[in-house]
Amino acid sequence: MSSESPTPIEINLHQKSRLLVLRFSDGMSFELPCEYLRVFSTAAEVKASDAPVIGKESVNIKKIEPQGQYAIRLIFDDGHDTGIYSWETLYQLGVEQEKNWNSYLKTLETIGYTRREKGQGERKIKLYYFSWLANKTGRESEELVLPPSVTTISELLKLLRNRRHQVAQVFDESLLRPTINKQFAEFFSRLEDGDEVALIPNRPTPPATPDL
Repeated sequence: MSSESPTPIEINLHQKSRLLVLRFSDGMSFELPCEYLRVFSTAAEVKASDAPVIGKESVNIKKIEPQGQYAIRLIFDDGHDTGIYSWETLYQLGVEQEKNWNSYLKTLETIGYTRREKGQGERKIKLYYFSWLANKTGRESEELVLPPSVTTISELLKLLRNRRHQVAQVFDESLLRPTINKQFAEFFSRLEDGDEVALIPNRPTPPATPDL
C-alpha cells in the first residue's frame, strides 16, 4: 500500500445499528453495515467459495483487533474471525459499496434466497418528548407501530414530519438529540421492537409553528 493512500483517522463501531463508520485522511467517510463486511470478508475460505455468504442479516461485529499499522481484524458474533481488512480494502469496500451490494442482491435473486432482516415483523416503540417538544406536540409520550419503511431515527423523524405537518419544523434533525434506551444515539441508529426513543431539544427555544 502506497504511503499516499488514504488511511483511517476514525473507526467507530455502532453495534446498535450494526454499522462500522470510517473516516479517512482524504476526507472520505463510509458507513459499512456489518452484514456487508461479513458477506465480503477477506478470509481465504470466503473468497475461495463459489457460493455467496447468506443468513447474515443480523450479524454484528463484537470486537475489532488492530493488525499492526495497516489493517484490522473483525470478529463477528457468528464466530467468523479470520478476516483481515487492510486500510486499502476498507476504502475500496466503501467506494464500491453500492456496486458490490447490488451485485450481491442479484446473486441472491438468482439462487432464490430472500433476505430476512431483523425487525421486519411488527415493531412497536415508545416515544418520549422532552422540554418544549412536549408542549408543541401536546404530549409527553406515545406508542408507535413503525411501518417497514422506518428503520432509523432519521426515517422516524421524516414520518413524524409527514404525520404532524402543522408542527413539522420541530422534528428537524438540527434541533434534536435522540436517545435509544437511555443512551445517546445517532440519526442513523436502527430502531427495533420494544425500543424506547427520546427526542431531546438541543436549544432552549422552539422554532415558530402555526397555532394549533
